Amino acid sequence: MYLFVPYSFFPRPPAMNPIINYLSIDVEDYFQVSAFENVIKSKKWETMEQRIEKNMETILNILHEHSVHATFFVVGWVAQKYPLLVKKINQQGHALGCHSYWHRKVYDLTQDEFREDTQKTKDILEDIIGQPIYGYRAPSYSVTKESLWAIDILKELGFRYDSSIFPIHHDRYGIPDAPRFPYYHANGLLEYPLSTLALCGQRLPIAGGGYFRLFPYRFSRWALKKINRQEGKPFVFYLHPWEVDPDQPRVHAASNLSKFRHYNQLHKTKSRFTQLLQDFKFQPIPPQNSTI
Repeated sequence: MYLFVPYSFFPRPPAMNPIINYLSIDVEDYFQVSAFENVIKSKKWETMEQRIEKNMETILNILHEHSVHATFFVVGWVAQKYPLLVKKINQQGHALGCHSYWHRKVYDLTQDEFREDTQKTKDILEDIIGQPIYGYRAPSYSVTKESLWAIDILKELGFRYDSSIFPIHHDRYGIPDAPRFPYYHANGLLEYPLSTLALCGQRLPIAGGGYFRLFPYRFSRWALKKINRQEGKPFVFYLHPWEVDPDQPRVHAASNLSKFRHYNQLHKTKSRFTQLLQDFKFQPIPPQNSTI
């Protein structure tokens, strides 16, 4: 004999709080990207049409409309040229991090050059906002196995965390066997790797940027929700201000591959980013992580 108990008799389990993910913006202008470094040298930056203020206004307005805060990794050259922009980011409650001064890849520098470049940018940002800078992100995620020495230098300079390692195979960056979720380096520096999806024994990059423009939004949302729901982890997402600017000047001298990576579906970024902020919860990257 079975005892029938109405479903309504059982109390509903408490609703799970949504996982809060980490949102980051790499603040650089369209002409400063690594894809164009061979055709636009840094000495020409002053002569280029400057679009960073306009594009940052778009990003900041979208974040304000959705009551979302993020971490802004700022190129030192931009910070020095636009200190009021840096102050505005800070005053609106966002976090700030270092993104190098000249946006040169770490493995293209000597250790002394990297130390000088990073210290210079850290000093500029701290002088502008009057607060310590704890986070660093390398241009083009260029902390690889060949440039892991940068982790010790970051620790020496007083950084608490890095977010430069992409645990994938790529022609410009990546440490394929690095952990997929936050971890501590041997020297105690906290690492926030860029997010990947574990799929069929492979790691698929779905952390933002060009991948966010390349994949259909439904796929990106599915992949990111899979990290939250099935793995129970937050993801690290990134975007660049130039990605919300489909009308930016074209750099015709760049290679076809570089132009594809840079310009592919720029017209869709703004609407996709707005939808992303509605579909997920976000916060800045914290300089400490108690869940590890």
